[in-house]
Amino acid sequence: MLERYGHGGDWDTAEERYGKPEAGWLDYSANMNPAGPPPCVERIFRERWRDIARYPDPAVRGLRRKLAAAYGIPEDSILAGNGAAELIDLAVRGLAPREAVLVQPSFSEYGEALRKAGVKTRELVLRAENGFELTAAEAAGLSLAEGSCVFLGHPNNPTGRLVPAKTMALLKQSPATLLIDEAFMDFVPHAEDVSLLREAAASERIAVFRSMTKFYAIPGIRLGFMVAHPRIIARLRELQPPWSVNFLAQRIGEALPDEREYAEKTLAWLAEERPWLIRRLERLGLDVVPSKTNYLLAALPGDGAWDAPKLQERLARRGILIRDASRFTGLDARYFRIAVRLRRENERLLAELEQALREGADRP
Repeated sequence: MLERYGHGGDWDTAEERYGKPEAGWLDYSANMNPAGPPPCVERIFRERWRDIARYPDPAVRGLRRKLAAAYGIPEDSILAGNGAAELIDLAVRGLAPREAVLVQPSFSEYGEALRKAGVKTRELVLRAENGFELTAAEAAGLSLAEGSCVFLGHPNNPTGRLVPAKTMALLKQSPATLLIDEAFMDFVPHAEDVSLLREAAASERIAVFRSMTKFYAIPGIRLGFMVAHPRIIARLRELQPPWSVNFLAQRIGEALPDEREYAEKTLAWLAEERPWLIRRLERLGLDVVPSKTNYLLAALPGDGAWDAPKLQERLARRGILIRDASRFTGLDARYFRIAVRLRRENERLLAELEQALREGADRP
């Protein structure tokens, strides 16, 4: 099992199990921008590495100022953290909801944070026949009460679906607090039209989490931020360990909003590559969930010849990592998730998939 720690991108576990491939891993299990880090990251490492001899700013003022200007929100509505996962955990502890609703399938950290905080949890499992989209009717049936919260991926992981505007409007009318994970929102064209960042800054019933590591391909840096009403942010800041965001992460985070050419090229590449990859996967007989971001949830043919764990094993032995999505609540063993990568890499993945499906699961 490659997801020993609940996530993709775990090269150490893969190497323990399969050894290290000569050409290195082709990683489809973690959803990073395949362009790699933007130019500013190398420059900051090269020019500022000696500054690690000093403490980072405990208030993360420079990064918060830059984010406030980039998104048009107040500085005191922003809390930076050691990745979005830290902030999700912090929000659950600080808000202390009496009850939570998990819309499944979803990122495992939501449930983990709730479990560790002892929060009573209900689950709403979305239906494949609806394309795993949260409908207004399903949202209306949740019977949300004061003091409850709802976790939503927007776009959702692993499906890549956005919450429809009608559904989101209905949820915002409820007395529950909405915890919105927008970790992959940067990959969505015209994201400002569907993001809830500005609403979160003005409302005490919406909190939004953002990752800066996926779009900019810097997961080893660990950097994210949260936007909520200043009173909520002040409360959570009291619970956060000091120096949660290191010096280099702060400097890199300050530079990322200026990487506009990098961002434009990424969105242009994805607009071309994602539909191409979907078409090629469907030609192999796979069912692919419509995605708004840089990863795809696919289902194997229902003939029982393959399941996701077997396919993951087969591809890993060939140096390719995919995510066994059957480990997400609400998905069966047919489902796997892959990132959208560069064309030459996608062609290699497709060739391996085609060969595997042709030969059958009995072949090593």
